[in-house]
Amino acid sequence: MSTKLPAQRSLGRQVRASHRGFDRLLNARLTPLGLKSGFWYYLRALWEEDGVTQKRLSDLTNVTEATTVSLINDMVEAGLVTREREPDDRRKLRISLTEKGRALEEQLMSHAIDINVIASKGIPRDELETCLSVLIRMTANLNLELQEGEG
Repeated sequence: MSTKLPAQRSLGRQVRASHRGFDRLLNARLTPLGLKSGFWYYLRALWEEDGVTQKRLSDLTNVTEATTVSLINDMVEAGLVTREREPDDRRKLRISLTEKGRALEEQLMSHAIDINVIASKGIPRDELETCLSVLIRMTANLNLELQEGEG
């Protein structure tokens, strides 16, 4: 068995290349609005689950807490979110959308839908469903491996 894996056959490389394409196109749509592409992941998470702790937001976005702190600082400055200490545990910070942050949902989701349409052009629906299913299971496998390695 060969230990060589051609780049075109690497699942990780293909997922990364696809993600970079999504990210670049999203960034091209967000920049004219004065938004950083990193904001998207946090806004998306908060549109689904608002008023979460900073730790929970890191978990929802699969981003390190240090990166989350930095981006949340920028989002507070941009008027998109507020950060308040938990009354019962002052160590925890709760992140909530502002009116401005909430108001972006429809416009930004429209861009996300457009980008998904562009990415899936010419690909049959059943193949897209298979792709989604496979990616979800691969993510679960990788997360399980990480958890078992930590335990």
